[in-house]
Amino acid sequence: EHIEEAGVHSGDSACVLPPYSLPEHVVQEIKQATYALATALEVRGLMNIQFAVKHAGGDYQVYILEVNPRASRTSPFVSKATNVSLAKLAAKVMVGHTLQELGLTSEVTPKHISVKESVFPFNRFAGVDIILGPEMKSTGEVMGIDSEFPIAFAKSQIAAGNKLPDKGTVFISLSGRHKFSLIPAARQLKDLGFRIVCTSGTARAFREAGIEVDVVRKLQEGRPNLLDLMANKEIQFIFNTPSGKGARTDEGKIRAAAVLNGVACVTTLPGCIAVVQALEGLQKNPTPRVKALQDWAPLDTLIQ
Repeated sequence: EHIEEAGVHSGDSACVLPPYSLPEHVVQEIKQATYALATALEVRGLMNIQFAVKHAGGDYQVYILEVNPRASRTSPFVSKATNVSLAKLAAKVMVGHTLQELGLTSEVTPKHISVKESVFPFNRFAGVDIILGPEMKSTGEVMGIDSEFPIAFAKSQIAAGNKLPDKGTVFISLSGRHKFSLIPAARQLKDLGFRIVCTSGTARAFREAGIEVDVVRKLQEGRPNLLDLMANKEIQFIFNTPSGKGARTDEGKIRAAAVLNGVACVTTLPGCIAVVQALEGLQKNPTPRVKALQDWAPLDTLIQ
């Protein structure tokens, strides 16, 4: 399951195995659709499908974005997470071996949580806007594993070089449709001891929900503004879901300044929520256990 929403390139999105937020009936619907497509298309070897799940109220609608009769860039991650060499098995199937001959007669579902995170070269390109979209921008990948999602996600962020502070100030500026969706996570941040600063619109929504926040000037409203706070090392984290794209917008300048000043900046709503879960997980378990990949997969892989 990708953490970022559909529309972000799969190579740039964080990825979780097994799915961490989808209800079981949605997972089963996806599995059934996958099996039906693979059978109808008579694929021999690997294939990959991208699904989009729309969640409105209590309803889930599953859509298919694309189907490709080949391996995907997610295959190495899945192989490491499950301890199953998919490419090797697929090659043997393509030359005539059966899955039964190869000993893969049932689905492999790991008990542990694996998170793949992308690594970006933004710090090498001063002034570039870091917004994610359909064009791939990442240049590498890392992986975090744990028995719980928050710590697995935290490990992936640390491996990718993203800072996860245990205290400090978080700047939050959200597009209109996201302001109310992040209220539970903002309340969680306050409970964890973080100070929150916002622009006026986001601050108004949070205050109406009973969350205490401080207001910072927008760039055109004078100084000191957010750029000054970042330059003075007063901001430890930025949550900014964009209402506009481009390095010349105020939002673009803020995101570029975050890279310049080494301030972690999250630009998607699901990413913000996952980061808050990771921060809470690290406060509960500040020194998570580190194990070798080989120690996870053979012990925890469950054949169903």
